[in-house]
Amino acid sequence: VSTLWYSVTSAPGISREQRTLIRFKTKPVNTLMDVLRHRPGWVEVKDEGEWDFYWCDVRWLQKNFDQTYMNKHVRISHFRNYYELTQKNYMVKNLKRFRKQLEREAGKVEAAKCDFFPKTFDMPREYHLFVDEFRKSPGVTWIMKPVARSQGKGIFLFRRLKDIMDWRKGTAGKKLISVEAQPVHANINPSGSHDTKSSDDQKDEIPAENYVAQRNICYTNQFSLTGRKFDLRVYVLVMSYNPLQAWLTRFTLNIDDHYVHLTNVAVQKKSPDYHPGKGCKWMLQRFRQYLVSKHGPEAVETLFSDMDNIFIRCLQSVQKVIISDKHCFELYGYDILIDQDLKPWLLGINASPSLMASSQEDYELKTCLLEDTLHVVDMEARLTGREKRVGGFDLMWNDGPVSREEGPADLFRMRTFVTNTHLGCVNDRKEQLRQLFSSL
Repeated sequence: VSTLWYSVTSAPGISREQRTLIRFKTKPVNTLMDVLRHRPGWVEVKDEGEWDFYWCDVRWLQKNFDQTYMNKHVRISHFRNYYELTQKNYMVKNLKRFRKQLEREAGKVEAAKCDFFPKTFDMPREYHLFVDEFRKSPGVTWIMKPVARSQGKGIFLFRRLKDIMDWRKGTAGKKLISVEAQPVHANINPSGSHDTKSSDDQKDEIPAENYVAQRNICYTNQFSLTGRKFDLRVYVLVMSYNPLQAWLTRFTLNIDDHYVHLTNVAVQKKSPDYHPGKGCKWMLQRFRQYLVSKHGPEAVETLFSDMDNIFIRCLQSVQKVIISDKHCFELYGYDILIDQDLKPWLLGINASPSLMASSQEDYELKTCLLEDTLHVVDMEARLTGREKRVGGFDLMWNDGPVSREEGPADLFRMRTFVTNTHLGCVNDRKEQLRQLFSSL
């Protein structure tokens, strides 16, 4: 099958190839498959057929990326070394390094903007450093997390050192896999899908002895909604790391009933109170309205600005590490916890955020999210490249912060500069898309 295309002029002197037929492949069989099959002009390719767009799993990426020739227009859904941001120990390592860099180059005030993740240690490599920190605050709850699992698997809490002695003895003498020496095999996620068999991030390919020990966000200091603990799942779409281009969505919230330490939906489903029809999620707009009614608009604006800071700082921490291939994009799922002081904390980042719907409302949300992701990826070459909003996505960073207002670059130096983010704001995506594509 040959790709059909014709030349259009989107700006003076710029010719683009606009495609009317897109051949796609995908592994996940969930909401993503529904969106791809219903997209006009998109045709599914199976087995070894040639493709233009591949929402691949990371196992395929690791085995085939370097051996696959890709034409200029071809796109795949992961960056080559995606794990630098999504594997827990690598994420913390990169954030710590970035914080030290900021302190050297810009001072302590700027470096303090990276203080959005709890004290964390790579185990067992940093065991002795962890013990020193542990003894400074006796009685504090810590949480152990395997570096490459998800859905709450392998996690346990402890308050005494002897609670983890059995774990440490179990790792003694074992040969640990060096992720840095073998990056291809140390971060495997056999499926990019997030159904009940394989979800957020990676399967258990890394031995259980690779953990991080993290000071737990105090349960009594965690913000709650009508007595329920929760975390936020926020989606960020990265189209390039060099230069950095990131789009922020306007979507979703998770709420936990009584599984107070694990707010993951996969864990909540095991609760006897879980309702499969209603699920356990709020729309982010509803959450923002609730916060404004309780704390006022200024406090809420500060909270959401602090979350914007988390999204960008994390990306900047790996900007020089990630291999920025023009064929790649990545849809990240950030998990954010909020404490009673309205301070946001980063819990983790998923390279393959869950695409399996837990309710009808969740299905509608994720289909809209995926449709807008494909609009931004723009296989059809319909966009001009000057858009600051596409459906439910807002362009928040384009080799620098993007302003909500139109105007010259010197706006960046003005105190009135406001970043082009609308997380939790009105999402009139259907009308915006209608106007956008009718104008094109």
